[in-house]
Amino acid sequence: MNRSWMKRTILIATTMTLVLALAMFAGCSKKAPVVDDPAAGQGSGQVEDLPPPPVPEDNTVDTTPPAPDYASMDPAEYGVQDVFFAFDQYELDNESMGILSANARAIREAGTVVLISGHCDERGTLEYNLALGEKRANAVRDYLVSLGVPASRLRVTSYGENRPFATGSNEDAWALNRRAHFERP
Repeated sequence: MNRSWMKRTILIATTMTLVLALAMFAGCSKKAPVVDDPAAGQGSGQVEDLPPPPVPEDNTVDTTPPAPDYASMDPAEYGVQDVFFAFDQYELDNESMGILSANARAIREAGTVVLISGHCDERGTLEYNLALGEKRANAVRDYLVSLGVPASRLRVTSYGENRPFATGSNEDAWALNRRAHFERP
């Protein structure tokens, strides 16, 4: 019996040693290293997750918005406005010249080709209105060129009375239809 007792004692002692060894290894799981900042003179106590991202040599950040794609935009979207004319006239008045000054800046900045279309109200013959619309478009083109817009960027056409902006046969509608309109060619 003594021998069986000894075997049992050895078996229990071996099992307990293994259990203690496993408990020790389980308690020693991997942890992120604590990083001490030697420049600060004492440990920060924080866990290091990842190295800091690289810092570019040029610390300036470009906050400039991308330039608009003027070629795909209608001229009205970048500030170009129509100009209007008095009945049976194609000369530019002071208000029209002011609008065209602003238009010239916008067209030069955009650097695209613009179509100037001349329009008339419904009064007059088809031939007369086509000719008057062309005179209006040419007057606008010539003034824009005098303000520094390259003539190569300006196209001219006349629609006469064929593309009215406003419907109706009254002075309000007619006034809106006597215009030079800017569009993409």
